[in-house]
Amino acid sequence: MTDLHYITAVDALERFGAGALSPVDLLTAVIERAQKVEPAINAFAATYYDQALEQARLAEKRWADGTARPLEGIPVAVKEEAPIAGKPNTLGSMLLKDTVAEQTAAFVQRVIDAGAIVHAQTTTPEFSSAPVTWSELWGVTRNPWNPAFSPGGSSGGSAAALAAGTTTLATGSDIGGSIRIPSSFCGVTGFKPPYGRVPEVEIFNLDHYCHEGPMARTVADCALLENVIAGPHPSDVASIRPKLSIPGDLEPIAGMRIAFSPDLGCYDVDADVAAATSAAVERLRSAGAVVDEVALPWSREEIKRAARIHFGSIMGPSMGEVDDDARARLTSYVRNLLAETETIPKAALIEGLALEGRIYAPLGVLLERYDALVCPSFAVPALPAEWEPVDGVTINGEKSGDWLDVLMTLPFNIASRCPVLSVPSGMSELGIPVGLAVVGRTFDDVTAFRVAAAHEREFDWWGSVGNRPPL
Repeated sequence: MTDLHYITAVDALERFGAGALSPVDLLTAVIERAQKVEPAINAFAATYYDQALEQARLAEKRWADGTARPLEGIPVAVKEEAPIAGKPNTLGSMLLKDTVAEQTAAFVQRVIDAGAIVHAQTTTPEFSSAPVTWSELWGVTRNPWNPAFSPGGSSGGSAAALAAGTTTLATGSDIGGSIRIPSSFCGVTGFKPPYGRVPEVEIFNLDHYCHEGPMARTVADCALLENVIAGPHPSDVASIRPKLSIPGDLEPIAGMRIAFSPDLGCYDVDADVAAATSAAVERLRSAGAVVDEVALPWSREEIKRAARIHFGSIMGPSMGEVDDDARARLTSYVRNLLAETETIPKAALIEGLALEGRIYAPLGVLLERYDALVCPSFAVPALPAEWEPVDGVTINGEKSGDWLDVLMTLPFNIASRCPVLSVPSGMSELGIPVGLAVVGRTFDDVTAFRVAAAHEREFDWWGSVGNRPPL
């Protein structure tokens, strides 16, 4: 099979079990694909091919003797931000370029214990603090669909690898859209679980904006990985009991009531994004859902203020004191972030919490009337590969100097208990995919997956539609 590197994890597991495919053959195809395209996209921070092939041979034996585990033999690329004992954990920073993790994150250990093969760690922006992926340590990661553009950030390496066929599954993290932005830009599926669903590393397990989540090319694959990494863990007091599993057979959405907001009440949205989102809404109607366009009374300025207070209270201070010499070695976007967060006074935390409550309130009311909300994942199709926040953004020909003006993901980090999937909804004139966000009620992951799966049945981007990056 010439396209073996694009096989789904669900299909691969079925073929492993039937003896029709070997984990060695799948991993070999993925590695060969990476060797071909990695020079162009630069999605991997580190690779472990020899070790991975040895694990694939052991997985082959497990399938033969009946001891296979849930992800036995599936290649999984792990975002480098997540620590793996004995592996680099640099966070994309020159300041930490020699750092090696001493322990493995709980959710990554679950991936390993489930039999998955971690053949690579994926690139991020420095400290995962930008919606694009480039750093002084790793260079520029590019979008497989059009290398002039970014795969998004901060889980850009994971999304680029999935789109390019250099991994079967991948992990991501999300503090302001870092799973959903790359998923949208790269035409893959990413899930921001509700806060606490997947155990997080301290101290960020207590930051309600922070989420670890699965990334894949299909909804079923995303659910497969989510079911492995989710569940309570003794290391994380915020992790939720009991464990929730996404069913393998998701019920149809006929009769479901879905709210549709084209702009979340306050965002300017690119025309290509708007068209793709409208087409996605019609697919949901074709699947039998009742979809109503709704208005949200949100203020973009309040959303940005709440986010800036939050990042200024937690993310900036978490980097510690940075002297002038060290600051000079940081990327420009991290220096700018630090300068901005240093202007946030402690007293602003109360203001920020009040804003967060005010932002969630109308969404909570809306989701009492509707089963889910759909909207664009991001306001524009993509950002340039070497873009910096100070460059600003252009939407339908109009320039904005504030990069947060396109982050339609931010409200759902504020409303952090709402599960959100991003799924492909179309293609822009830039040759870059566009994403649809599916937002569920608080902790109602299953309904969000039902809606995403129903859309995928109508518009199977990687399957029946047959899209592939021109690599």
